[in-house]
Amino acid sequence: MNLKTHVLAIDQGTTGSTALVFDRDGKVAGRGYSEFTQHFPQTGWVEHDANEIWEVSLRVIEIALADAGIAPEALAAIGITNQRETVVIWDRETSEPVHRAIVWQDRRTARQCDELKEAGHDALIQEKTGLVTDPYFSGTKVQWLLQTHPEILARARKGELAFGTMDTWLIWKLSGGKVHATDYTNASRTLLYNIHELAWDDELLTLFDVPYELLPEVRPSSTVFGETDAGVFFGASVPIAGNAGDQHAALFGQACFEKGMVKNTYGTGSFLLMHTGGDAVPNSSGLLTTVAWGIEGAPVEYALEGSVFISGAAIQWLRDGLGIIESAAETEAMARSLDGNDDVYFVPALAGLGAPHWDPYARGLIIGLTRGTTQAHLVRAALEAICYQSRDVMRAMTEESGIPLKELRADGGAVANGFLMQHQADILQVPIKVPTVSETTALGAAYLAGLAVEFWTSKQEISERWQARETYVPQSSAEHVNDLYAKWLSAVQRAEGWIDR
Repeated sequence: MNLKTHVLAIDQGTTGSTALVFDRDGKVAGRGYSEFTQHFPQTGWVEHDANEIWEVSLRVIEIALADAGIAPEALAAIGITNQRETVVIWDRETSEPVHRAIVWQDRRTARQCDELKEAGHDALIQEKTGLVTDPYFSGTKVQWLLQTHPEILARARKGELAFGTMDTWLIWKLSGGKVHATDYTNASRTLLYNIHELAWDDELLTLFDVPYELLPEVRPSSTVFGETDAGVFFGASVPIAGNAGDQHAALFGQACFEKGMVKNTYGTGSFLLMHTGGDAVPNSSGLLTTVAWGIEGAPVEYALEGSVFISGAAIQWLRDGLGIIESAAETEAMARSLDGNDDVYFVPALAGLGAPHWDPYARGLIIGLTRGTTQAHLVRAALEAICYQSRDVMRAMTEESGIPLKELRADGGAVANGFLMQHQADILQVPIKVPTVSETTALGAAYLAGLAVEFWTSKQEISERWQARETYVPQSSAEHVNDLYAKWLSAVQRAEGWIDR
């Protein structure tokens, strides 16, 4: 009798960590969630405490297992998905971080990126990594840590320290410090990894002055990385068998296995990925070429990505920064209370602008205010901005790939907002499909882990399990939404380049 009945997914996000237990049908059997502290030591800087993230992750795992009513021994495997470009460096002997984790949203390395571009390195970086030279990615964050703290650099060169994104940190902690590894997807976001040769790139390591001794081993996204240390993981040794950055995991969880299929995850940011098969499609319009995933024994697959830094985080800012809402759940009714946006637009460049603009010097802008403007207008403008930013990316994506958009598979917490989903269908003028399991990021990590231990047999089996819970079809005319979008682009132009270089 097979006692391995479930797979655990750890979804280590930007503002909180979630643990989900999935059964063999891909349904959620148990759940645990907790936020953790956001640190803002200076304007534009964002940091996390890696130890706190580890403690929170363990806690939510315990909650999820209890919620599912299973023992750790019933787990066939563990999959990890994570906020991607966030950087942490720790002591290999003590497992203590030497500095707070620098978060993907952090903009402290904007000037470093300017210097790289001015020195003519941008083309080399894009050719090898598929990325643009921007503070978003891990490379300049590591460079900053090493340059700003010479003692860290010295210890790194001696091999005393380990670097990783948050997946690597969790694998290290879960395995009791036995496994220092990442997967193709997370490595492909560092500015240090050659996505064509699937190797850390010596030329890039020299450019960023990052010692090879710091780096984790890079493995497929679906493979057995190692086992949990029983002393750490509630007395059980469970295979850690899946690992992918959050957006790659969501693409997998949405069963976007065919070339041209697109998903958008609406979380802290919004991230559109188009599956491009075995082709690493070159980009020239502000998109990213990235590894979609790697399955052991199969060729690596690629994707085009457009990253929007602030989407759900704008709603969080309305709640925590302005205090005009108490919860995100209020926003749908507030937006629907208006017949239109009354020309009020919000460009949420609170951490600069991502694809396709890539302007770290842009800042947030609210325009169109009158004496008649209310809290509802600001809420509606924030929701609409999520949709306009997605159209920015989708427009570039279809032009770059030559593949027209037929439908969009949507996931993330914001898909519960019917106003947002309908407006997105209108703005893109294509159907938006929301799956029965909205936690597709965690589901993708679970599927990758389950495939590695044969809990599930194939991508075909996974594809057959995917079902749409809701479909939103366009209800506004193309002419009307084009007028709205034109005003959005006008607002974006006013927000760009606000901060002096």
